[in-house]
Amino acid sequence: MAAPARVHNPQSVLFACAHNSVRSPMAASLLQQMFPRTLYVRSAGVRTGELDPFAVAVMAELGQDISKHRPMTFEEIEDWEGLNFDLIITLSPEAHHKALELTRTIAADVEYWPTPDPTIIEGNREQRLQAYRDVCDGLLSRIRKRFARGGGFKA
Repeated sequence: MAAPARVHNPQSVLFACAHNSVRSPMAASLLQQMFPRTLYVRSAGVRTGELDPFAVAVMAELGQDISKHRPMTFEEIEDWEGLNFDLIITLSPEAHHKALELTRTIAADVEYWPTPDPTIIEGNREQRLQAYRDVCDGLLSRIRKRFARGGGFKA
């Protein structure tokens, strides 16, 4: 029988993916909107990336502005504010491996939410946007399931 996770209602959450340019900033924005005053939420990537305009467009459809997001690596987050998170949610395999390495020196729980990378989808603009919408919808569903226990939220 698996041991229950220590952090049921974390106070600080870090979302992580490969470049911090699509999945993790989307997830961070979604969760922050649900708990604007009760959760500290940030995002990071394993490598430096550039904010993806399709991610900005899809989040704007939900009324969320991530256009000013500056992608950061784990190292930049650590230098800037420290890695004092109760929970790290990883969205890509390499981010998961990086987060597990960090647990050697920080006391954070790590959850792996495998999330497809919409940047690899080819097609016309609408087909590509739909791939990003699908990722956003999947993240929103996971976030609702994971954090609904913590109380009411707006989404």
